[in-house]
Amino acid sequence: MRVLLWHVHGSWATSFVHGPQTTLVPATPDRGPDGKGRPDTFDWPDRAIEVPHDRLRDEHVDAVVLQRPHEIELCERWLGRRPGRDLPAVYVEHDTPRRTPADVSLPEEVVPDSRHFLYNRSDIPVVHVTNFNRLFWNCGRAPTTVIEHGVVDPGHRFAGDHPRAAVVINDPLRRGRVAGTDLLPELAAAVPLDLFGMNVLDVPRRLGVAPERLWTYEDLPQARMHDELARRRVYVHPYRWTSLGLALIEAMMLGLPVVALATTEAVEAVPPEAGVLSTRVGTLAEAARSLAGDGPRARQMGKEARAHAMDRYGLPRFLRDWRHILTEVTR
Repeated sequence: MRVLLWHVHGSWATSFVHGPQTTLVPATPDRGPDGKGRPDTFDWPDRAIEVPHDRLRDEHVDAVVLQRPHEIELCERWLGRRPGRDLPAVYVEHDTPRRTPADVSLPEEVVPDSRHFLYNRSDIPVVHVTNFNRLFWNCGRAPTTVIEHGVVDPGHRFAGDHPRAAVVINDPLRRGRVAGTDLLPELAAAVPLDLFGMNVLDVPRRLGVAPERLWTYEDLPQARMHDELARRRVYVHPYRWTSLGLALIEAMMLGLPVVALATTEAVEAVPPEAGVLSTRVGTLAEAARSLAGDGPRARQMGKEARAHAMDRYGLPRFLRDWRHILTEVTR
């Protein structure tokens, strides 16, 4: 099978391209958001093939996996085929719903009433990455299913030689409260933090946190980031409103215990023996401080975290689920 997929979410796409299908990845001359092509910072197999966007009409495509609303229009323009009608398609919903912005032409919606943009279409199934997403999105006529994340096993690497806590947030200043960026000062007051991700260098200054309490690591290649995470004693997940960060699952697979806000899908992903979940920031700060100071306890909880993550989010189950749904839509 030959599947068209835009490179949007690097970690999720890395898992997807490990499937048996040939994955065609559009590339544009500017390597912009609609044509990133193959990444340099992730390890992808050779069956993920980069294709210039203006040559896609010459490619045989069996199905398209959509991830953003405007990719429907891109398919029509670049392939000359309409997803769901001329081309089998599924839509991956990575995100939790958001309240409708203030607009005189739109009715205001609270989150549980949020209508998915495919609400009135029955020809493109919506694949949610968490059961929380499926519960909160109103998808109307669109068929829905859940394929939980699958993660390429980075190996049990826990070393814990740095008595610090790791956090992974891309664009923390832009994402703000959604990602829990505003909680970092309180957490850093209890335990030194190491922040990994894109556009993180200016975070300590903007938040008014002393540099020694908040170190930053800018956009490391995935393998190196995993090495660095494994040297920390605990992983902190301060997100208020997100589907489920793949970095959280990766940290668990590396063997790190988790301290996380008890919001969205985190309550399903982290069992009690693998970490501490709470909606009280002070409780999380104290838990992170305690684990960072207790290497043996952190190691034992990390072993439980890894066992759970491997069982629930292992790559074989993820690829099996995707093979099934792609077979169904192309049948």
